[in-house]
Amino acid sequence: MAFLHTILLVALSFSGYNFLGVESLGINYGQVANNLPPPQQVLELLKSYKLTKARIYDTNPQVLTAFANSGIDLIVTVENDELRNLMDPQQALQWVTTRIRPYFPATRITGIAVGNEVFTGGDTALMTNLVPAMDSIHAALAQLGLDQYIHVSTPSSLAVLSESYPPSTSCFRGELAAIMPQFLQFLASTRAPFWINAYPYFAFKDEPNNISLDYVLFNPNLGMVDPYTKLHYDNMLYAQVDAVIFAMARMGFGGLEVRVSETGWPSKGDENEVGATVENAATYNKNLLRRQLANEGTPLRPNMRLEVYLFALFNEDMKPGPTSERNYGLFQPDETMVYNVGLSALSSVSSTSTASISLTSSATTQVTP
Repeated sequence: MAFLHTILLVALSFSGYNFLGVESLGINYGQVANNLPPPQQVLELLKSYKLTKARIYDTNPQVLTAFANSGIDLIVTVENDELRNLMDPQQALQWVTTRIRPYFPATRITGIAVGNEVFTGGDTALMTNLVPAMDSIHAALAQLGLDQYIHVSTPSSLAVLSESYPPSTSCFRGELAAIMPQFLQFLASTRAPFWINAYPYFAFKDEPNNISLDYVLFNPNLGMVDPYTKLHYDNMLYAQVDAVIFAMARMGFGGLEVRVSETGWPSKGDENEVGATVENAATYNKNLLRRQLANEGTPLRPNMRLEVYLFALFNEDMKPGPTSERNYGLFQPDETMVYNVGLSALSSVSSTSTASISLTSSATTQVTP
């Protein structure tokens, strides 16, 4: 076992990628609400806090138009129900021609998320459609000369892993054994990142008596040591990210970058949603922001700054599910802060710094270590 982990670590060390200078913090801009400000007003909110990266969950033309010439990097999303049609190269070309090309480069679209949590939704047909749809979309981008500017990936929940604790023992779920190598090969050939939606909150909510609150909130704590790699983890998010890296390395893809497409903490929840408080949400996001501004990497990749998209910009009143689902926002729809994580401090960051923030939307239950 120890020898295997040594081999994996060696494979992970020689990725051949250079991620220096990546602006590392973004935010998810979800719109499942009936009381949000118009996109132009949202843009002004982002700019006032020096936010330079955002993700939306569709290709809303109002948002794409409003964000033109703003300098904000934007990730757009292909909804799950569109994947079947976009397997066809001609329909994919039509989609890119009408949804992306008219807005680029004035609107700085940097990524296309093809579906969301496809591997863990239980729809086997959707899983089968995913990689062909990604192939067709990437080919359409290449045909239009956009592939060097816009990468194609898909966000996955942590439930893609059957084992994730300790990180070095992680592996993908058995039922993904056939499709996961195809997906990882696509990412490797197009130099795109693996996006993971990771929520330490869910682990704490499910086992509050067994998991340290300080560990999940990035507060000072003893942490844990992976018994095989001897790497020390002082927070759960980094352990979750490294678990994904180890799982990919087991399939021969140790050089891929992992980015956190969603993470956050709810400021309010139902009676059984332990830990969903304003105080915990403020602590989690403030501590995460501090680490991003310090250019931190994970214990496995300490010199590769981890890119994270915070969930979410606004509380969204029409999201289904428990109360927590409607309370992940940093802001209320009237643009008042739910709590202050120190965003205003970004305005004083030196112009030579690469620190910044980005945005995304949609939290779903995860399987966590």
